[in-house]
Amino acid sequence: MKKTSIFLMLSFSFILACQKDEITRQPDTMYQPDVHIARFPNGTNITNPYFPVADGKKYTYEGQTSDGLELVEEHRLPTTRIVQGIECIVVNFKAYLDGNLIEEAYDWYAQDIEGTVWYFGEEVDNYNPDGTFRDHGGSWEAGIDDAKAGIIMPANPTLGLGYREEYYFNEAEDEAEILGVNLLVSIPFGNFSNSIQTRNWTELEPDLNENKYYAPGIGLIKEVNLADNTQIVLISIQ
Repeated sequence: MKKTSIFLMLSFSFILACQKDEITRQPDTMYQPDVHIARFPNGTNITNPYFPVADGKKYTYEGQTSDGLELVEEHRLPTTRIVQGIECIVVNFKAYLDGNLIEEAYDWYAQDIEGTVWYFGEEVDNYNPDGTFRDHGGSWEAGIDDAKAGIIMPANPTLGLGYREEYYFNEAEDEAEILGVNLLVSIPFGNFSNSIQTRNWTELEPDLNENKYYAPGIGLIKEVNLADNTQIVLISIQ
């Protein structure tokens, strides 16, 4: 689950709308990810232990936040999508707040020959609290309008390694850094050894920071909002 949790996304959207006209920023022309087709001979075969995305499996996460009860579902679909000539898997993401669907997205991932899982974009539908459609904010696709693919999980997540998770200037600029390795992480769903910890942030809003925890063979198991220490955790795999 690459996304920032729901309550952060709502706050971020409001703050960013207020700040965009006040901040002068330049695109990062130095960021040129190596996503040539030859590096993805079998991109839909995801074997990275920290981002396995098992075919047909649905992961459910839940947590109480300051805005209400947050629930997130992620489900790998049987379809694929071609992005920049690379075949990607499609993962359906649904986010609920107090039982109301507020976002649905289709995320595109592919693994390169070294085992790094890349994030190639997403189609997003955002909804109002009353269930009516709001907009497609947050949508992007690598190769279109100068958007570039990012790394969702490195092949070798070593301590201190930093990377962009996505790059669409002024719209999607999530970054991450490996903060911990070989960790034991306990949540109600289970105890997970050899886990890794990341710090996740975006230059678009420096006050929004998270820690995420990934377990081998499972993937994401916990997110912690560093601002108020609220969290969402994995509650089921079906």
